[in-house]
Amino acid sequence: MTSHIQATAVQIPNDGLQIDAHLAQPIGSGTYPGIVVIQEIWGVNSHIRSVTERLAQEGYVAIAPAIFQRSAPGFEGNYDADSTTLGRQYKEATKADELLSDVQATIAYLQTLPAVKGNAIGAIGFCFGGHVVYLAATLPAIKATASFYGAGIATMTPGGGKPTLTRTPEIKGTLYAFFGTTDPLIPVEQIEQVEDALKAHQIDHRFFRYPSGHGFFCDQRPDYNPEAAADAWEKVKELFGRVLKAEE
Repeated sequence: MTSHIQATAVQIPNDGLQIDAHLAQPIGSGTYPGIVVIQEIWGVNSHIRSVTERLAQEGYVAIAPAIFQRSAPGFEGNYDADSTTLGRQYKEATKADELLSDVQATIAYLQTLPAVKGNAIGAIGFCFGGHVVYLAATLPAIKATASFYGAGIATMTPGGGKPTLTRTPEIKGTLYAFFGTTDPLIPVEQIEQVEDALKAHQIDHRFFRYPSGHGFFCDQRPDYNPEAAADAWEKVKELFGRVLKAEE
C-alpha cells in the first residue's frame, strides 16, 4: 500500500465524445494494474472519487469515467431526493452498447498510460455501476470484476432487450458479487438467479451476502454498514491482488 498518489481530472476520447473522468495513480516509477470504477446513479461524486483514490493507494491506476456523459455531462449528485430523481432519469437514458463502448474506451485510455500494465485490467462498480460492470465483464480485456449490489441484472438491460444475466456465458475473467440480503431494490430470488447463472456457466466467481440494505459500501448513504463495507473491501483487495497483480 502506498500513501503517495496523484489524482486529476482527465478526458477519455471515444469516437468524437469526450468522457470526463477522475484518474488516480501511485506516484513513483513502475507499472500497475488498471481498474475502471463505475459510478452509482449520482455520477462521479465524492464517494466514487474516494474509491478511485483508495484503489490508487493499494497500487492500482484507477479511473472513474462519467457514464452519463452523453445525456448529463457534469452531473454530480449528493444522495438527496432531487439528485436521486435526476440520476434515475439519466440511468434510463443509457444503452448497453454505449456503456460497453465507453468502458472499452476507458480501458484503451488506461492502456496508453505508461504506468499501466496493459494486460492487467479490472473493474468495480456500485449500484447501477454494479450492473454495468457485470455487463462489462464480457469485455475480453477485463480480468477481474467486483460488482456491488447491481439491481436489475436478472430482469433488464440498459436501453432494453434481454436481461444482462443472459450474457453471463460471455464473462471472460473472475467476478466477485456483493449483495445485501435486505436490499429492497434486489429481491433475494434475483440474487439467487445471478448466482445460479454464474454456477451454471462455470464462471470463476465468489458470491458475498451481507445482512444489509442497498448501498452498504457507501459511507454517505443511510444503509452504510461499516462492518460489511470493511469486509467487502478486503475481498476486493484479495480479488484484484490475486488476479491482476499476478499478471505483473
